[in-house]
Amino acid sequence: MTEKLIKLNYDSDKYLALWKIFNSESSKEKNILLTHGTFSNRKVLNGITEYLVSKGFTCWIFEWRNHGNSSKINQNFDFESIGKQDFKIVFDYLFTTQNIKKTDCITHSGGGICLTIFLITNPNYTSKINSITLFGCQAFGAVTSTKNYLKIFIAKYISKLLGYIPAKITGSEENESYFMMEQWFNWNLNKNFLGKNEFDYRAKMNEIQIPILSISGKGDTFIAPPKGCKDFLDAFKNPNNKYVLCSKENGFLEDYNHSRILHSKNASKEIYAVVLDWIENFES
Repeated sequence: MTEKLIKLNYDSDKYLALWKIFNSESSKEKNILLTHGTFSNRKVLNGITEYLVSKGFTCWIFEWRNHGNSSKINQNFDFESIGKQDFKIVFDYLFTTQNIKKTDCITHSGGGICLTIFLITNPNYTSKINSITLFGCQAFGAVTSTKNYLKIFIAKYISKLLGYIPAKITGSEENESYFMMEQWFNWNLNKNFLGKNEFDYRAKMNEIQIPILSISGKGDTFIAPPKGCKDFLDAFKNPNNKYVLCSKENGFLEDYNHSRILHSKNASKEIYAVVLDWIENFES
């Protein structure tokens, strides 16, 4: 398997890290764009990428600004910055520079939120995407109980005092700024999906009619609880979409949590194949 780091320049001296991962059997016509979520980088996607490359795909992993191998910056940014700016840079490289006609997309957590923002604000790109797979993705449904509301409320104000959320608290790879996470806190506390100038992304989600597979874990009780993931998927209002809850009662090996649903040996044994089946349904 070959890994190639491509640096996509922006703001003159900054770049986004885009990894091309392939082998001698990879098809130039079978492309998948993958991206991580908050507190994370490409590492969470290594397992599923290796699996998909072994099945003949060329994989492209995009790391957000200030994450992984992308440039470290001092400027504030949020979900809309990633969705409207970073995703556009990456897609334009794939579709224009690389002349890729179509791709599938796989995202984890906040990566799916950013992809949704991108597609709502750039609807002309939807025809270039065969399918989407969302792992543990929701924007406005984390409050499933009074306890969860209090946890998010307290986390918001502690992170506001600190100015950021340390990665070690979440057991993750990357720190996130309060400026970044404030949107997520507010969306979930207020149960809405409003951007700058009160733009209502939730009201526009039904305009995205790309087939979407949403995979959630029963053990994900805080960041992306099953009901929140199902509500997020339902907002697209596409009968072709599919929701999968990974739990023991549904025949899976465990009640997956937010990270293990994508990055674990058990996930490689039983969940990756579900994603492959979904993608192959919509190959053009």
